[in-house]
Amino acid sequence: MNSQPRIGLLGGTFDPPHWGHLWLAELARVQLKLDKVLFLPVGEPVHKVGWQITAVSHRLHMVSLAIQNNPNFILDTTDCDRPVPHSTVTLLPLLRQAHLNARFWLLIGEDSLRDLPTWNKPDQIIALCRLAMVPRPGVEIDWALLESAVPGSKTAVDELSGPTLSISATAIRNWVQQGHEPTYLVPTAVSDYIERHQLYR
Repeated sequence: MNSQPRIGLLGGTFDPPHWGHLWLAELARVQLKLDKVLFLPVGEPVHKVGWQITAVSHRLHMVSLAIQNNPNFILDTTDCDRPVPHSTVTLLPLLRQAHLNARFWLLIGEDSLRDLPTWNKPDQIIALCRLAMVPRPGVEIDWALLESAVPGSKTAVDELSGPTLSISATAIRNWVQQGHEPTYLVPTAVSDYIERHQLYR
């Protein structure tokens, strides 16, 4: 029995959850030999204050539908259940309390890693977990600059390799708003939910 579970953390608004989220989670699970990946919908993301965000109840339902066929993917409501403001650095200690012996990998895109110095207390984040980074087309990281801004960041990163899916939730919302169906952009159950509740119309 593994005394130190290996857990991936995938946070986001998931508005809506799409194949890119699921592929990142599976890529990390396989390459890092993770026992499970926690999908962590955020209640009110600090970097999207003032944006129109779909009610958290809808986003939780959609994530649940998106991951329902994969027993290694778990919906975790820790972030959206707590008071605002929400940030990664304050979420990690709560997850540590719930998973005392676990090793954590925060799953992020290369663009997010590039922007790590702008995060709230990035030095504390890399002290609490490793970073699993998936490459993004057209994104290049200046490692010397990143290491200078957040010492220790380079050695805290595990780079994933594999095909990339350039799907964004913003593009999906815009597509649906124009009257299209999100078929093949999101899992069928999520597409049906969006249609049933007339989201993004």
